[in-house]
Amino acid sequence: MQIDLKIGRIGSEIDTTVIIGLFKEDRLEEGDSPVMESALRRYLREIQAMGDFKGDGGEVAVLYPRGLAPPGRVILVGLGKRDTFDLESVRRASGAAVKKAIKLGVTELSSAIHGLDVQGLLPEDCAQATVEGLLLGAYSYDDFKTDGADGSSLESLTVLIPRRAQSRDIRAGIEAGRITAAGTNLARDLSNAPGNALPPRKLAAAARKMAAQNGLKCRILTRKHIEKERMGALIAVNAGSEEPPRFIVLEYGEPSDGRDTLVFIGKGITFDSGGISIKPSGGMEEMKHDMSGAAAVIGAMRAISALKPAVHVVGLVPAAENMPDGRALKPGDVITTLSGKTIEVINTDAEGRLVLADALGFAERYNPAAVIDLATLTGACVVALGHAASGMMGNDEALQDRVRAAGEVAGERVWPLPLWKEYHDQIKSHVADVKNTGGRWGGALTAGAFLEKFAGRPWVHLDIAGTAYTDTARPYCPKGATGVGVRLLVQLVKDWKP
Repeated sequence: MQIDLKIGRIGSEIDTTVIIGLFKEDRLEEGDSPVMESALRRYLREIQAMGDFKGDGGEVAVLYPRGLAPPGRVILVGLGKRDTFDLESVRRASGAAVKKAIKLGVTELSSAIHGLDVQGLLPEDCAQATVEGLLLGAYSYDDFKTDGADGSSLESLTVLIPRRAQSRDIRAGIEAGRITAAGTNLARDLSNAPGNALPPRKLAAAARKMAAQNGLKCRILTRKHIEKERMGALIAVNAGSEEPPRFIVLEYGEPSDGRDTLVFIGKGITFDSGGISIKPSGGMEEMKHDMSGAAAVIGAMRAISALKPAVHVVGLVPAAENMPDGRALKPGDVITTLSGKTIEVINTDAEGRLVLADALGFAERYNPAAVIDLATLTGACVVALGHAASGMMGNDEALQDRVRAAGEVAGERVWPLPLWKEYHDQIKSHVADVKNTGGRWGGALTAGAFLEKFAGRPWVHLDIAGTAYTDTARPYCPKGATGVGVRLLVQLVKDWKP
C-alpha cells in the first residue's frame, strides 16, 4: 500500500475520508485546535455538543459534513482520557477506525497522527503506532476464499501532520510502522496458513524466499543435515510424519568486535496432533498455529533487515510435524539431543520443548550475547495469564528487563514467571538426564525449567500460547493469528546497546 505524508491543517482537503481522534476532554473551542481546519473544528464541536460522541477509547462514529466542512467523510474515533493515553491506545484507535473505513469500502484514506500533543509521547513513536494500527487493522487472510475476499479495499494512505518542523521524525516513524506492520502481517500469514499448505518444507521455502527478497542469508538444513548435526530431538518429534523436517537458519549482518550477536529461536511445529499422546479432537484445528513462534522469528527478521540496526541477528526455526504412526516417538522413549543430553519422553504432546532443546544447542556456536525463544508451549501459561500477556522465564534478570521494556513499548506485554529449584526437581528422570514433563502442576514453569537445562547463554523463553492467536477480533487484529512477538523482537533490537 502506498503511504504518503502531507503537511497542513487536518481536514482541509475536499471530498476526502479522514480519521480524526478526539479525547474525552477535548472541547474544540476557538483556539483549542489550530492544527484542524476551522470549519471542520466548528462542525465537530456541534457534534460534541449533541452528546452523541463521548470520546471513549475505541468509540467510532462516521460523519458526513455535506459542505459544512471540506471532507466528504469523517471517521471520528475516541481516544479516551489523556492521562491514561499511551502508544497502545494509538494502535487501538487506528485499528478501530480503519476497520470502519474498510467496511465502508474506502479506497483512499487520510489520518491524523494520534497523541502528538500528549506530554511524554514522542512524535516519531506516535507516527509509528498510528501506522502500525492502521496497517495491522486492515489485515485479513483470504488466501483460500473463492467467493470474494473480505479484505481491505484500501489502495493509499495519507498521514497528515500540522507542522513541517516535525516532518523528519514523523517520516522515520511512518517508515518504522510500515516495516514492523509488514513483518507482523507476514507472521500472521504464515501462522494462519493451514497445515497442509505449509508443512516444514514449505515453511522453509517461504523463509528462503523472504530472505532472498530482503538481503538476508538463509541456510536450510534437510533431514540428512539434521541427522549429521545429531539433532535427535527434532528427528524424533518428526518421526511419525510423512513430511520431512527442516531446520531454518536466517542471518542478518556479520559478527564483529563492535557488534553483539542476538539469536532468536521460534518453535516451528507446523501441525501438532499431540503424536501418540494425541490431543482431543475439539479445537485441534487451532494446532496449525503451533508454529507461531517460527512465524514471529521470520517476520521479525524481515523487519530487522529493513531497519538495518548495528547488531548481528540470527533466526533459528526447528520445523516439524508431530503426528502419530508406527514410527512415531512413544512415551517412555529416550532421545539424545544435539548437546548430548538425554531426555525421557513422558508425553509426546510436550514436543515443542524437544525441538527447542536442539535449537538452543545449535545457538551456542554463535557465541550470542542473548538468546530469545518464542513458542506456543503450554496451555498452563494460558491458564496463568490468559490472553493479555505472554509468559516470560529466563536465566538472566537484566535480559528479562530488556525484553519486558521492549514489550511495553511495542504493545506486546510479557510477565515474568519463576524458574525455582522446585520446578527443576519435577523434571528429574531416573533413566535419563531429564524428562520432558513434570506433571500437572506448574506446567508452564516446568517447561521453562526443561529449556533452561539447554540454555548456555543469557536466555529468555517467551510462552506465547495465550497471545499467538485469538478467537475474537480485536481493535487491530482480526480473528486468527496475531503475529505476536515480531514487534517485541524488533523493538528489542532497535534498543539494543552492548
